[in-house]
Amino acid sequence: MSASRRILVVYDSRSGTTRRIAELLAAELDADIEAIRERGRHGASGAPVEDDAVRAGVRGYLRSLIDGLRHREVGVMPPIHDLSAYDAVVVGTSVWASRPSAPAIAWLKAQGARTRRLALFCALGGSGSRKALERMARAAGKTPLAVCAITARDVRRRVDGTKRQGFGQKVRHRLAKLRQ
Repeated sequence: MSASRRILVVYDSRSGTTRRIAELLAAELDADIEAIRERGRHGASGAPVEDDAVRAGVRGYLRSLIDGLRHREVGVMPPIHDLSAYDAVVVGTSVWASRPSAPAIAWLKAQGARTRRLALFCALGGSGSRKALERMARAAGKTPLAVCAITARDVRRRVDGTKRQGFGQKVRHRLAKLRQ
């Protein structure tokens, strides 16, 4: 893939559903992939460290829900990949009570201005995707090239792959149009 067509898929996933969507999307787009890494507790040196366990289990589920409902700010680690090397960044997250995850919002606030172009997707149990995607776009300060919401019903009906592939095609098509 040429440098002008490079895409990075960034995601936050508590249960693994959004991660799986991101992995499939990255493969379909021939894109690089990176997880949003939340800052957890402080290490012996006093510096924040990554802590995957902070959202694990029932306590992690409740923390994720409360963070979303209260619009709680969380800290995230800087990206591993150099965002300036990518023509577009695709960001995905789960949705909690019509709200994107706190780590995804924190990442978008911190990195949105550094992305050339942005596309957004979310995974959710039911409704609330429109509000969540709008909040993500506001956090990044960008109008997305494309958006996609994949619900639990989509997965049960086996249309999640079709939606994901359509989203990927839309991202590619809009990037190609911008280069003309």
